[in-house]
Amino acid sequence: MISEFGAPAVARVVEVEAPHAAAGEVRIAVRASGLSTGEVRIRSGKLADKVPVALPRRTGFDAAGVVDEIGEGVTGLSIGDEVFGMASTQARGANADYVVLSAWARKPSRWSWAEAGGAAASAETATRVLDRLGVRAGQTVLVHGAAAATGSVVVQFAVARGAVVVGTASERNHDFLRSFGVVPTTYGPGLPARVRDLAPQGIDAVVDCAGGALPDLIAVAGDAARVVTIADFDAAAHGVHMSHGAPAGPSGRPVAGGADPLAVHGLADAVRLAESGRLRIPVAATFPLNEVAAAHELSESRHAPGRIVLVN
Repeated sequence: MISEFGAPAVARVVEVEAPHAAAGEVRIAVRASGLSTGEVRIRSGKLADKVPVALPRRTGFDAAGVVDEIGEGVTGLSIGDEVFGMASTQARGANADYVVLSAWARKPSRWSWAEAGGAAASAETATRVLDRLGVRAGQTVLVHGAAAATGSVVVQFAVARGAVVVGTASERNHDFLRSFGVVPTTYGPGLPARVRDLAPQGIDAVVDCAGGALPDLIAVAGDAARVVTIADFDAAAHGVHMSHGAPAGPSGRPVAGGADPLAVHGLADAVRLAESGRLRIPVAATFPLNEVAAAHELSESRHAPGRIVLVN
């Protein structure tokens, strides 16, 4: 729960009334849940003028656990089934003992609870941005921030589609990217020239998972319409689409131009890829739920490739 903006210590575990599954929903006893980097930035107050939020705010969008309540109209699930999925963007609250999921899929047997707990939001985001860009086999894609929690899943989904993927990351994470079949490069000044050397055939699409480099990314793509960002709130000033699933703030005011339809079919794609050994969910670190402040602190350091996960 976040009750005020500030340092990591303002993220606390508090006791609230347990949610219940409505029609078309399921409730799970949470085994693991992902720490949202976006919510870390919200907690810091850095996005106060860009993302309208009401406090106190329950946190967490994705989780994995055991089904313990099934809403009316839900079929194909039984109490005790192991699933991973997403809370609604309005309700959130996945960083908890119990959460209601609005979208879910069965937990792949290959995944640990920690991997499953950090999978759904990244799988949905990867599918949403790659669908918007129309990424397909034979194309070449640049992913900026490719070693980050979401970027590391975006690159795997793009590779699975048959794309050639170039990814930016600090040099210490280049072997990490190579393990996914990604051609790595560093970020910073000179990026367009480095990408041209690595992909002389040109770049068909760019996914920005880091922010702060849109002019260079547009130069790489040759057209702002071929760039989608999930991280840069100055996107509109550059003619770039910012993709997110948050429909509105508490006042009903849209966040950064409005939401894209959620690509929840990406959860089924994630299961298929995981079971065939083509999707890993990199987990940078795990923390007990009651150490959520320490998890926020690590996330702010930006030194953790992969997802930070809270475990119950």
